[in-house]
Amino acid sequence: MAKLYFNYSTMNAGKSTVLLQAAHNYAERGMQTYLLTAQFDKRAGEGQIASRIGIGAEADTFVGSDDLFRKISTRLESGPCACVFIDEAQFLSKKQVWQLARAVDDLGVPVMAYGLRVDFMGELFPGSAALLALADEMREVRTICFCGKKATMVVRKDGNGVVSRDGDQVQIGGNETYVSLCRRHWREAVSDGDTLV
Repeated sequence: MAKLYFNYSTMNAGKSTVLLQAAHNYAERGMQTYLLTAQFDKRAGEGQIASRIGIGAEADTFVGSDDLFRKISTRLESGPCACVFIDEAQFLSKKQVWQLARAVDDLGVPVMAYGLRVDFMGELFPGSAALLALADEMREVRTICFCGKKATMVVRKDGNGVVSRDGDQVQIGGNETYVSLCRRHWREAVSDGDTLV
């Protein structure tokens, strides 16, 4: 039975690596998949899912106005598809998450979404909030803070290495911009005395 999966973590935990490995497992068994990623994340090039360890794959892209149920339906018309993989799932809209759920329920295709749970301010992304509410199964992709504890939060740093306490929720960046931390060290990094952002 098809399910909607949400694989979440902080930055630099290996979400894209896990996605690419899972897609490779299907390909090894002769099964076709459909990969999607956010169009505006062009760090590896438009329509590319890439991992920091050097592996990658081509993908179709989505923007906030796309009907993902329609995209998946169109893909299924061109041939069999064993699984749909979504990278950068935090950038989905709530409506798009419902469209993915509909694809699972009505088209019978499993959807595996990979993305961040919270932003640098400790707030849920809209897509992640919807996935936490609607996913049939959730899995945490774990990484660690510099102290060795599990990292559950992320800070954004500017060009001078100063932690940002405000700004747009979405700013594309990698290791040069974001650092994953445990909650304690995130609180220390973003607090100003006793007051958090």
